[in-house]
Amino acid sequence: MQQPIHVEELKSREVFPGHHARFIHGDHMTIAYWRIDKGATVPEHSHPHEQVVNVLSGNYELTVAGKPLSLEAGMVVVVPGGVRHSGRAITDAALLDVFHPVREDYR
Repeated sequence: MQQPIHVEELKSREVFPGHHARFIHGDHMTIAYWRIDKGATVPEHSHPHEQVVNVLSGNYELTVAGKPLSLEAGMVVVVPGGVRHSGRAITDAALLDVFHPVREDYR
C-alpha cells in the first residue's frame, strides 16, 4: 500500500516561466499541482495526453483549439490529447492538472 503524500513536501519545478509544479506519477496518470504567477503564459502546444484542468484559485485564461476560456476557481476543462492549447494567468492562480497517460517528460 502506498504511503500518503504531502504535496507541499514535493520538490517544486519551474516548467515554464512563472509556472511552478509539483508532480505525482501513478502507473497510468500524472497529477500536477501548479502555482502560477500573474501574467505568466504557456505558449500554444499539444501533446498526446488527455488533460483535465482544475482551477483551484485565481483566474486563468485557457485557450483550447483557438477558443479562449475564462476560468475561475471551481471550473474544470477537459483538453483531449492532440488538441492545441495555451494559457495565461490573469491573477496568481493554483491549478490541478491530471494527465493520461503518464507524462514521462515531467518525471
